[in-house]
Amino acid sequence: MKAKNIFTKATLAVALAIFSSTAAMGQSESQDPNLLGELISRIQLHGYAQGGYNFTHKGDNDTNTFELKRVLFWANAQITDRWSFLFMHDFSSVVQEYYTDYRLTNNKALTVRVGQFKHGLSLENPLSPTSMEAIDVYSEGVTYLAGCGSDPLMGVQYGRDLGLSLFGETNDGKLRYELDIMNGQGINKKDGNNTKDLIGRLEYRPVKGLNLVATGQIGRGHNILTDGKISVYNPTIQNGQDYKRNRWTLGFDYKSKAFNAHGEYLEGYDGDVVSRGAYLTGAVPLGSPKLEFVGSYDFFNYNTKLGMEQHKAIAGLQYWFYKKCRVQLQYVYKSAFVANNAFVKDDCHAIMCQLQVRFN
Repeated sequence: MKAKNIFTKATLAVALAIFSSTAAMGQSESQDPNLLGELISRIQLHGYAQGGYNFTHKGDNDTNTFELKRVLFWANAQITDRWSFLFMHDFSSVVQEYYTDYRLTNNKALTVRVGQFKHGLSLENPLSPTSMEAIDVYSEGVTYLAGCGSDPLMGVQYGRDLGLSLFGETNDGKLRYELDIMNGQGINKKDGNNTKDLIGRLEYRPVKGLNLVATGQIGRGHNILTDGKISVYNPTIQNGQDYKRNRWTLGFDYKSKAFNAHGEYLEGYDGDVVSRGAYLTGAVPLGSPKLEFVGSYDFFNYNTKLGMEQHKAIAGLQYWFYKKCRVQLQYVYKSAFVANNAFVKDDCHAIMCQLQVRFN
């Protein structure tokens, strides 16, 4: 019911944005018969779906299933040359984004964003799953530290939050910055405490194809677990407790005709627990830009005191059969999960197949 109410409110917001664009043009339909066409031209529709088949071997258990991972639709309205609005809904889960942008300068030096959106922590988090090489999308460290899903203290937040952002670029696009002031509680939720999280992001493009990225976060989390439940990664933080939640990352992204690659080092501080890791992911064309070999190695230690190390390796192929549409086949290995020499999880082997269809 809550998601339905949010969907209704966001839909009304889209209608208000469209109405505002009409007012901003300062014309009536009777005065300009092309008004409707102009209004429609200011609205763009986008969408994509990702689904496929997974076979998993873990311990003594084999499982296999077809699944629909994501079905997203979003619309953005360019109300004026400086003012825009976006609404995004994932039909397999919840409302993902709704925000408005207003550019304060004549160039791209400063824009303000208000609403719910992907925050700037880590190189990978702001990227769309449609551009990621791995079928299971983000690295273990980004998934945990950016609130994409594996941290039980935070819950599944899809790397998004409610707040305000200031961003822009200078030096002919070589330097880009972003400062986010967020609730720190995730999507479609009020803040769990009175402390806002600050997230900073700095990108520098020294040469064509290369992007260097540094990000950081200072904030306080609020444990959403109840009824005596605990996090296996951080068992000392009590239900409903506020705790230190700081992060920093350093990464790079390189794109060329010969190959694409991106990697990152990440550290997180949750209460007294320190987590850290790194990953390297890339794609190499195999005789044609449509067919690529994909590879990735990912390491993350969820709790350095307890020695919760996770290793992940990916190898596979992807074929781009039409613009942003592709089919993927990958083998994924995750090492056994061990804490203080105590066995926690088995090795995991998986074969993943995925079809991606995207328009606009």
